[in-house]
Amino acid sequence: MTYEPKIQSALRQKIRIALLIFSFVLMPVTFAYISCPLITEGASQGIATGGLFVFALLFVGSLFFGRLWCGYLCPAGGLQEIYARVNGRPVKAGWLNLLKYPIFLGIFGSLALAVYSAGGLWVFDPFYQTGNGISVDRSGAYTLLYAQIAFITVFALLAGRRGFCHTFCPIAVMLILGRKIRNAVGWPALHLAAAPERCVDCGRCSETCPMSLDVRGMVREGRMEQTECILCGECVDACPEGVVGYAWRGK
Repeated sequence: MTYEPKIQSALRQKIRIALLIFSFVLMPVTFAYISCPLITEGASQGIATGGLFVFALLFVGSLFFGRLWCGYLCPAGGLQEIYARVNGRPVKAGWLNLLKYPIFLGIFGSLALAVYSAGGLWVFDPFYQTGNGISVDRSGAYTLLYAQIAFITVFALLAGRRGFCHTFCPIAVMLILGRKIRNAVGWPALHLAAAPERCVDCGRCSETCPMSLDVRGMVREGRMEQTECILCGECVDACPEGVVGYAWRGK
C-alpha cells in the first residue's frame, strides 16, 4: 500500500470518530427521535412520531447499508467511542450477545400493541415530546436523557468496547433483520469483501475492530458477513496489504 492511501485511511477513521462524537454531543436535541419509550407512548395515542419515522428510515437503510448507522452516526456509538479510552478491552459477552433479541421483541412488541390499542396511527407529529424539535426543551426531558446516558455507560464500562451495542441495543437488532432480508434476496448492498490469498496473518484487522470480531478468521474462511459488523472500515484501513475492502455487488 502506498503512502497516500494510508493517509486517506487514517482520515476516514478520524472523520468517522468525529461524526460519532458529534452525534453524541447532539443527543440533547435528538434523543427523542431514537427513544423507544417515547415512540411507543406516541403510538398508544395514535400518533406516528418523528422517532417512528426515523426508525423506518433506519430499517430501509439497513436493506442497503447494513449497520452503517452504528459505525458512523449512532449517538450511543459516539459515547462508547469515548469510553473505549477507559475500557477498550474486546467484548467477550457470550450468551449476553443474545440479550438484545428478547429486548427487541419486548420493545417492538409493545409498540405493535400500542398501535393496535389506538386503532392505528392517525396523526403524524414529527416533533412529538420536543420543544420546537429539541428533545430536552420540555419538562422532565433531562431525566430521560441522563437515564439513557447512564444505561449506555454501565454496559460500555463493564463489558468493554461497544458493550451496549453487543448486549442491549434494540436498534441493532432492527438493522440486523434488515440485513438478513437483504442477504436472503441478494440485491446489491454495501458489504465487506476480502482477498484471503493476500493475507499475511498480521492480525491488525481483528485488533482494531471496535466490535471485537475475529476479522482474521472471517478472512480465512471467506465469510465477511457478520451480524455484529457495523461496516466502520477499521479493518479495511488497518490492513497493510489491502486484503479487506468495501464492495457493493455480490454477497
